Amino acid sequence: MVSTQRWAEHGCTLLQLLLLVSFSQTEEPFCRQIGDLEIPQLSKEGDIMLGGIFSFHSSWKNREYTYRQKPLPLECISLNFREFQFAQSMLFAIEEINNSTELLPGMSLGYYIYDTCGSIARSVKVALALTNDNNNVSSTSETLCVRSAQVRAIMGETSSSPSTAIATVIGPFNIPMISHFATCACLSDKTKYPSFLRTVPSDYFQSRALAHLVKHFGWNWVGAVRTNDDYGNNGMATFTETAEQLGICLEYSVSFFRTDPLDKIQKIIEMMKSSTSKVIIAFLSHMDMDVLIHELSNHNLTGYQWVGSESWIFDSQIAAMDKNHILDGAIGLSIPKAQVSGLREFMFNVKPLNSSNSELFTEFWEAIFNCKFKESKSGELPSKCTGNEDLTIVENSFTDMSLMPIFNNVYKGVYALAHSLHELLSCNTTCNNNVQLDPYMILQHLRKINFKTKEGDEIYFNENGDPAATYEIINWQPGESSIVNFVTVGLYDATLPADKKLNLTNKSLIWAQNSLKVPESVCSETCPPGTRKVLQKGKPICCHDCVKCAEGEISNSTDSITCERCPLETWSNEERDACIKKEPVFLSYGEIMGALLTAASLFGTCLTSIVAVIFFRYRNTPLVRANNSELSFLLLFSLTLCFLCSLTFIGEPSEWSCMLRHTAFGITFVLCLSCVLGKTIVVLMAFKATLPGRNVMKWFGPTQQRLSVLTFTVIQVTICILWLTISPPFPFRNFKEMKDKIILECALGSPVGFWSVLGYIGLLAVLCFTLAFLARKLPDNFNEAKFITFSMLIFCAVWITFIPAYVSSPGKLSVAVEIFAILASTFGLLICIFFPKCYVMLLKPEKNTKKNMMGKGVSNSF
Repeated sequence: MVSTQRWAEHGCTLLQLLLLVSFSQTEEPFCRQIGDLEIPQLSKEGDIMLGGIFSFHSSWKNREYTYRQKPLPLECISLNFREFQFAQSMLFAIEEINNSTELLPGMSLGYYIYDTCGSIARSVKVALALTNDNNNVSSTSETLCVRSAQVRAIMGETSSSPSTAIATVIGPFNIPMISHFATCACLSDKTKYPSFLRTVPSDYFQSRALAHLVKHFGWNWVGAVRTNDDYGNNGMATFTETAEQLGICLEYSVSFFRTDPLDKIQKIIEMMKSSTSKVIIAFLSHMDMDVLIHELSNHNLTGYQWVGSESWIFDSQIAAMDKNHILDGAIGLSIPKAQVSGLREFMFNVKPLNSSNSELFTEFWEAIFNCKFKESKSGELPSKCTGNEDLTIVENSFTDMSLMPIFNNVYKGVYALAHSLHELLSCNTTCNNNVQLDPYMILQHLRKINFKTKEGDEIYFNENGDPAATYEIINWQPGESSIVNFVTVGLYDATLPADKKLNLTNKSLIWAQNSLKVPESVCSETCPPGTRKVLQKGKPICCHDCVKCAEGEISNSTDSITCERCPLETWSNEERDACIKKEPVFLSYGEIMGALLTAASLFGTCLTSIVAVIFFRYRNTPLVRANNSELSFLLLFSLTLCFLCSLTFIGEPSEWSCMLRHTAFGITFVLCLSCVLGKTIVVLMAFKATLPGRNVMKWFGPTQQRLSVLTFTVIQVTICILWLTISPPFPFRNFKEMKDKIILECALGSPVGFWSVLGYIGLLAVLCFTLAFLARKLPDNFNEAKFITFSMLIFCAVWITFIPAYVSSPGKLSVAVEIFAILASTFGLLICIFFPKCYVMLLKPEKNTKKNMMGKGVSNSF
């Protein structure tokens, strides 16, 4: 019973809870804004509202969060006067349009401008505030949540990283965003950032232009430092990619952000000091350059050539900070100079700032004039602000008009939006107020606009929402009173053909440390012609050694990767940069060896002629008659031919000389050996004839001797004819034996024919030697067989040693070996056979008698 009562009580309680939840849900608003309201720093109501996002402050105070209570709003610090200038440019354009009767007649533009304090998170927050109604109201219906945004477009942001964050958030709503200085190439991706447009060129073109500029001056070994955000990282990535294509190497590439610890920047500076590259690519925002130049000044890091991006290269405040002249001679790309009439005067009129936000105006005014409107508690007061100070006499970043090209970008962005609204509202004398301004329609009209400003600038966007990419090339040159002059020395126009995009004028450039000479920054010197590049192991491709081309190879251009082999008939010169014709080599009469061999041949010919004269003079003496005078004269004739045939081997080979030299040599030597063989046989027959009962001389008389000589010679002639008919010798250009020369020689044609000729000569020589050796001890006072044996011994020795020497001798030496063999064997025959007889006839005439010839004496053996 008790348990039943408890269940009833629990059920009643549960019912009450369900009713309470149901009642609570009916009272909960359907749609409400979460978080604190964002109040615009500058605002003005109008028929069509525009949003503006600028970083009036560059930083904020850091707080430690306990995560136990709601974080307080950012406390912004460090006024950024540049952003005030950008905001003033936007207000100037809006005022001009509102006062114009031609553009949006009868319509007024208003604005909400927010300060992001340099925070990406706050940039997204204020972008959402511009997108929403930004009123702290709630509704129980869906009406409040589906109405259009409070602004039709957003002008800003200056930097790339906050722009990517904002464009990502507002892209799905198709709310146009027009940036004046967000240059990251990533923002051209319309799939990620469909509603983003800009009036400044993409870094895709700037990065490529910087790479081509570096290449133009011959710097292939550079260092790089970049801002660690979307601007620096994406810009440097494109530069690196293009640089690699152009053969430029990065020795180092480092990044930092202005809020990084000081020791990180110190490490970067130490890396710069230890590097070998003398050119530094600085892809930095002006705020990061401020930080870097301050630290560089402490280290007095001079002597480097700086190449800068458009963010800081034409910034006079950066130049003013460079007290140590670290950046002297810097070169880089900037947005083309521009002028907007009336903007300078409007810039100094800060009444709208005062009327919109007195708190911001007070902070701005006190920072400009270094004064205070109220006395501090400590009583320290540099000066008191009156509010009537003259801005025109102040020199600071706010009154500096050097950033007019960027002001012009803001100006053009507002006018681009106004022109698209003008077309969308079908404005003529008046505008159609009944047109519903849809963000997507505004975006589509923006992408198609094409007009000219009052200054004559043509404004349009390409398919990526980017303008035409044109840059001026700026060089920092010293001026009077240590003021840097930004001198335009060239132009880069990405719309022109590749070979005409970069155009440098003839103005003289000033380089680092005020040098007039272009600095050098290479890892390795250029390899001259005649060498090739060999990469150094473990280093980038720009670091190489220059290796001289091998023999027979050349390179006729600088930095050649390979050496080309010379054609077969040419050879490399000493410098290895050109192929020259190979020198033809052959045994000529003009060289020492040829002259000596020629002299030896002629000497042998003359000597043989003298011997022939002596023999003819003593032809009737017993000594000449006893040794077969007819064969002796024929032998002397053949020896003369042997001496002369050696001359056919000297001189440049031709078709006829090649055929003549070997055949003449073969035939004359066979004729010579046939005569020697005949004389040897005669000696043997004569001895046999002296024996009783023997009459053998009738079988080898003069007729038989002539026939034997003729027969032996005809056989050699037949071999030579067959050789010349089947495969004759021919002139041949030998490229193999000597690398740098062409050996002109006679190819054998048929080796069988050549060795057949030599073999036949060898056969006759062996036969002569054998017969002479057998007859060497025949009883006779003047046995000719002894002298024939000696001559054949010399002959065979010469030609046996000739074969290996001939085969192993290269080029013309083989010809010289053959000539030497011919002369040596010929001299051997001449001296051994005829000199003893000449000695007797000339010096021992008493022995030249028949009695002495028939005397019986003991012959000497050997």
